[in-house]
Amino acid sequence: MLQQPSQKLLSFFFCLLFFGLSFAQEQKRIEIKYSGFLEFKEEEAPGLKVMTRDDTQQIHVIHEGVNMYCDQALLYSEDNFIEAYGNVKMIQGDTINMTAKYVEYSGKTKLAFASGKVVLTEPNSTLTTDTLYFDRVKQQSYYKSGGKVVRDSSGTITSRIGRYYMNEEKYQFVKNVVLTHPDYKIKTRHLDFYSESGHAYLYGPSTIVTDESKTYCEKGFYDTENKTGYGVKKTKIEYDNRVFEGDSMYFDNNRSFASATNNITVTDTINKSIIKGHYAEVYKDKDSVFITKRALAISVQENDSIYIHADTLMVTGKPDKRITRAFRNTKMYKSDMSGKADSIHVNHQTGLTQLINLSRLSSKDAFAVKRRPVIWNLENQISGDTIHIKSNPETEKLDSLIVFYDAFLISKDTISEDSFNQISGKRLIGLFDDKNNLRQVDIIKNAESIFFARNDKQELFGIDKAKSGSISIFFADGQIEQYNRYNQVDAKTYPEADFPKNSRKLRGFDWREEERPKSVEDLFSEDPPLKLPKIKGLDDYVPQKEFFDESMIGRIDKAEKAEKPKKNVSNKDKIKNNKKKRSKAARQVPQHIIDSVNLKKENKKPMIKENSN
Repeated sequence: MLQQPSQKLLSFFFCLLFFGLSFAQEQKRIEIKYSGFLEFKEEEAPGLKVMTRDDTQQIHVIHEGVNMYCDQALLYSEDNFIEAYGNVKMIQGDTINMTAKYVEYSGKTKLAFASGKVVLTEPNSTLTTDTLYFDRVKQQSYYKSGGKVVRDSSGTITSRIGRYYMNEEKYQFVKNVVLTHPDYKIKTRHLDFYSESGHAYLYGPSTIVTDESKTYCEKGFYDTENKTGYGVKKTKIEYDNRVFEGDSMYFDNNRSFASATNNITVTDTINKSIIKGHYAEVYKDKDSVFITKRALAISVQENDSIYIHADTLMVTGKPDKRITRAFRNTKMYKSDMSGKADSIHVNHQTGLTQLINLSRLSSKDAFAVKRRPVIWNLENQISGDTIHIKSNPETEKLDSLIVFYDAFLISKDTISEDSFNQISGKRLIGLFDDKNNLRQVDIIKNAESIFFARNDKQELFGIDKAKSGSISIFFADGQIEQYNRYNQVDAKTYPEADFPKNSRKLRGFDWREEERPKSVEDLFSEDPPLKLPKIKGLDDYVPQKEFFDESMIGRIDKAEKAEKPKKNVSNKDKIKNNKKKRSKAARQVPQHIIDSVNLKKENKKPMIKENSN
C-alpha cells in the first residue's frame, strides 16, 4: 500500500514536531528518527502513536544513545514507553547490538525487555536466549529462563540464569552451567567469565574434562584461551591410571602437566601405590611424577605395605614398567624390614629394590666410619656399599638380598647389652623364608666373624673369633641357629675373661639401631620442622545481587507516580493497587519482587512514638 502525499506530509510534520519537543527536553524522551506510516490512537491510550515501516526502511527511534529499529512500534508518548515488533534491533554505541522479535523499553526507567530469539552481541561474544532484561542504568543484561553465550576461541556456555556486566565485560552464570569446547568440557555450579580475556572462575563442584584428563575442584580458575588453570579447593586430576590431589594445583592441558602445593596425594590405580608430599609435578605424556617436601611412597600390599621416604621421589615408566627413585636421606619401612640409604631404586616389574650410597656424601675424615646403606630384619642389621633386595611382585614375598662389597651383618647378643655377633666379608647373599624373615646368609670371600657362644641354658661359654674363605649361617626367629665355615679356616674360641673388650668388634663395626625406623612416623624423625607456604588462593564466590534491586524498583515507583500521581499512598496500598493494574514500566518485573522491596521499605520506616500526654 502506497502512502498518499498528504499522509507523507502529515507524518513528516509530526516527526518534526516530536523531534522539537524531544530536543527541548534534552533528549530525555524517546525520539522518532523515522516513523514510516504513522497513526494517532489517542482514543485507545493518551499519546499513543502506532508506527509501521514502509518499503524504504524500518522504523527508527533513539533514546539517549540507544538506536532502535523495528517493523512496527507502539509509542506511548505520555508514558515515554515504546513497544517494538518484528526484526527489532537495539544498538548502543559500538559495543552492544541486540536483536529480538519483540522489545519494550521505558525511557523513564531505562529498562528494556526483549523476547523471541533474543541475540545480544558484544565485541567478544554472542548471547542468545528467549527472554532478556536490559538495564541501561546499571549497564547489565539478565536472563533467568536459560541462555547460551558463544565465544569463538572459548566455546559455548549454557546456563539456567545469566547476567552480563557490560562495563566489566563479565558474564556471571548460575545453575546447570556448561562450557563446551572441541577440546574440553566444563561443568560447574557458578561461573564468572570475562569475555575479553576468556578467563573463567569456577565455584562449587566443577569438572573440566578433556581427552587426556578429568579435573575436579570446588574453587578454581581456567584460561580458556591457553587451556591452563588452577584449583584451590578439593582439587583432583585424573590422568588415565593416576589420581592427583592437592590443596593448590596448577594444570596445563596443552602439555598434560600439573603441579601442586601442600597435602598432595598421587594414587596409581593400577599398581596400587600412593605418593604423598607437599610439592609435586606430574607429566602424563612422560609417565612421570616428581614429588618433594616430606615425600612418601607407599606400595600398597594386601599383607604388608612398603613405605619409602626421601627428600625427593620420582616415579617413571608405563604402568607395567614402573620405577620409583628416592633421592637423599632415604628411609624404608615395612613391618618385617626397614632400611636407610642415600638413594633407593625400585623396579616394580622385576621386584628389585636397590639401596645405594653416594661416596661424595660420605665423611672425608679418614678415621670416620663410612656411612653405608643399611637394612634391618628382625634383630639383624646388614650393611654394605650397595644392597639389592629381590621380591616376587605377584606374591609380595621377599626372595633374597645381595650386599656388594664390605658386607657387614650384626645381631645383638640375647643377654649381654654391649655384646654383638658380627660377620663381615666382601659379599653377602641372603635368603628369606615364607614369613619374610632371613633364613640363610652366606658371606663370600674374606669372611670374618665374632660369635658369643651360649649353651641351651643361654650361658656364655666362650667367644668365637674366626677368619675363613666363606661362612654360611642359618637363622631361626632372628637368632643364629647354625653356622659353617669354609676354606682356610682360622678360628678360636676364647673364655670371656681372656678376650679383650677392645677386640670384640670387627673393623668397620657400626651399630646403627638408633637410626632404625620402627614405624611410618619414624621415617620423618630426622626431618626439619615442616613449614608449608600459605596459599593465597581465590576470593570466595560472591552471589549475584538482585537484578531487580531497590534502586530499580525506585525508578519504577518514580515512573508510576509520574503516570498516576497520588498523595499519601503507603507502600502496602501501593501493593494492592499494583495487583489490580500494573503500569507499563513495571509489567515485566515479577510482582512478588516489587511487593518484597516495597514491604522492606515499609518496615524500614521509623515508628512514630505516641504522645504520653
